[in-house]
Amino acid sequence: MPSATRQAAHALITAVLQARRPLEEALDALPPMEPRDRAAGHRIAATVLRRLGSLDAVLEPYLQREPPATVRQALRIGAAELTLLGTPPHAAVSDCVSLVPRAFSGLVNAVLRRVASAGAAALEGLDAPRLDTPSWLWTAWQKAHGNAVRRIAEAHQHEAPLDLSLKPGVALPEGATLLPGGTARMAHGTRITELPGFTEGDLWAQDAAAALPARLLAVRPGERALDLCAAPGGKTAQLAAAGAEVVAVERDPKRATRLRENLARLKLPAEVVVADAAAWKPDALFDAILLDAPCTATGTIRRHPDVAHLKRAGDVTKLAETQSRLLAAACALLAPGGRLVFATCSLQAEEGEAHLERVPEGFALDRVRPGELPGMEAMTVTGALRTRPDMLGDSGGMDGFFAMRLRRH
Repeated sequence: MPSATRQAAHALITAVLQARRPLEEALDALPPMEPRDRAAGHRIAATVLRRLGSLDAVLEPYLQREPPATVRQALRIGAAELTLLGTPPHAAVSDCVSLVPRAFSGLVNAVLRRVASAGAAALEGLDAPRLDTPSWLWTAWQKAHGNAVRRIAEAHQHEAPLDLSLKPGVALPEGATLLPGGTARMAHGTRITELPGFTEGDLWAQDAAAALPARLLAVRPGERALDLCAAPGGKTAQLAAAGAEVVAVERDPKRATRLRENLARLKLPAEVVVADAAAWKPDALFDAILLDAPCTATGTIRRHPDVAHLKRAGDVTKLAETQSRLLAAACALLAPGGRLVFATCSLQAEEGEAHLERVPEGFALDRVRPGELPGMEAMTVTGALRTRPDMLGDSGGMDGFFAMRLRRH
């Protein structure tokens, strides 16, 4: 029998690439197993998804014809372990052989032994950033971000660090680096639940880029603030920690439950409303609104490598239309003189910069000003915010986000 770790990895990769299920959803559906096996299986699966094109290029010379999908996944697991994860060859090869039907055990054994002989050198000479990026994404990013496309793809090859937002006055955790804007960064693989202050509600996981939209909104104590599409609650927590009176709207009941649980751990007050943000009507207008709209999430591939394989070009257009509807609905909830920040965690221009051309009547773009986000070279010439995975590259990068701030006349 194969190890629980590799069974988990095989199940996760199959769920993403064949059933088109998100990796985190597939992880939740795994049968009960030791936490270390679950974590190790997740790491192998994420590595395969992150480096899929390169791994297939390594395997190609040894395959005369395309094997069945279950065999292909086992080969990818073995190749990832042998070339990227430093697994001892005997463990990787024998376990991957046991993952496949007996009729294919000889093939898997022969191919992986040849990969093992080459080891990490099998990856030399490959254009890994290009191979590991789906063609439609590469083309779109090249059009939107020019020569940065290669740096973006290179950033996706590495595990992301753990970023933390801290409550005001909370000390920097031991071993953390303070990033521009106040985000605390820990090494990748750090378990947030084991950090001092987690149980007490002093901190929460939030990528450095994801923390910027709420900082642009800059709520003041006592202001009436609205967070739309709010789960899992990182931005709601930022607004509440700044002293605003926050209403958080989330359409999905399960995600709303998670939002409440997170706020309860953090001991931060907010009214959680389960409703469709496009149709919800409050009793009064708001001073400040944050809309982190549903999107393809291509800006989060460094943390969620499955996104690159789950999304398609057609998803971009559909989601951009949804974003426009949500933006129009959000603008109707803003009081005169109020401000709104619209954001997406996408690298696609249709889900970001294109919205600058759709500012509703009665609203004006409130440009991000130099020095407003010290240490962040993320302003666009139009006055919006654009982050990319290659930014802050020397310290581990950041997610890709677009944000624009509007004011109502």
